[in-house]
Amino acid sequence: MIVERNVARRDRRGFTLVEVLVVLLIMAGMMVAMLQILNAARTSRDTVHNIQETQLAGPAILDLVERDLRAIFVYGRPKEELLRVKNRVVYGLDADSLDFICTTPTLTPVLIGAQDRYVRADYNEVGYCLRPNPADDNFLELYRRESMGVDEEPFEGGAYTFLHDRVKHFDVKLFDEDGPDAEPIETWNTVKGDEHSGLPKRIEITLTLELAPRIMREQIEIAPIDKRSVTYKRTVRFPNYLLDAVKAEVRPKIPVINPPASEDAANANDQQPTAPTDGAAQVSGG
Repeated sequence: MIVERNVARRDRRGFTLVEVLVVLLIMAGMMVAMLQILNAARTSRDTVHNIQETQLAGPAILDLVERDLRAIFVYGRPKEELLRVKNRVVYGLDADSLDFICTTPTLTPVLIGAQDRYVRADYNEVGYCLRPNPADDNFLELYRRESMGVDEEPFEGGAYTFLHDRVKHFDVKLFDEDGPDAEPIETWNTVKGDEHSGLPKRIEITLTLELAPRIMREQIEIAPIDKRSVTYKRTVRFPNYLLDAVKAEVRPKIPVINPPASEDAANANDQQPTAPTDGAAQVSGG
C-alpha cells in the first residue's frame, strides 16, 4: 500500500492545463506590449525624419548656394570669367547650371601624390548642375562641382559632390535691374561676346524637391498623397561695392622687385674709379 501511494503522488506532480494557459496568456500580453513600444518608437523616428527632410533638405542646399555666391571672386578677373548660367532642360524638367569662382575654402581636399598629403585652396571654381536620376526618370540629381584653384577654364572640370536625388525643378533667373518690374534673364555669359557678362543686380533661385516620407513598413508602396513637392526660393543680391569693382575692372597691382645684386658685383662697382668733375680738374691744374 505504501508503494502504491508513492506512485500515485509522483503521477500528480507537474503543471495543469489551466496553469499553462495562464502563463501563455501572460507571455502573449508581454509580447504585444513590447511590439507596441517598438512600433511607437519606429513611428516617432519616421516622423522626425520627415520633419527634418521637410525643413532641412531645401534650405540647406540653398544656404550652400547662397554662401558660395556671396563669396564670388571678381578682382583681377575678366568679365567673361566671373559668372556663367545656362538654361537647360532635362527630361522636360528645368535643370539650369551655375558656374563661378569664389573664395569659399575647398570642401573636398585634394590628395597630392608627390607629397602624400591633402591640400586645400582659398580660391576655387564652383558650380551647380543636374543630371538624370538613373533610378527614376521623373527626378534629377543635383551636384556641386568644385575644382581646387583657378585655371584657364574656370567653368569646366573638377570633382562632383552629390546633394539630392529627387529634384523636380532648378531654375536660375538673373536681373540687370532691381525692382519688381525688372525683366528676368534666362542665360548669362554663355557665348563669347555675350552682352550679359560680369555680375547681375540679383539672382533668384527656385528649387523644387519631392520629399519621400519614410514609412513604417518598407514593403508597402508609398501612396501618392504622401508624396509632397515643396518649392524653395532664394534671392541673392550682390553689394554695390562688388558691382562697382566689376565695372571699374579693378586689378591688383603686383610690385616688381629687382633681385639683390651679388657681393662680387657690388665689390666691382666700388673698385671702379669715378671721373673727376670740372671743379676738381681746375683745382688740380692750378
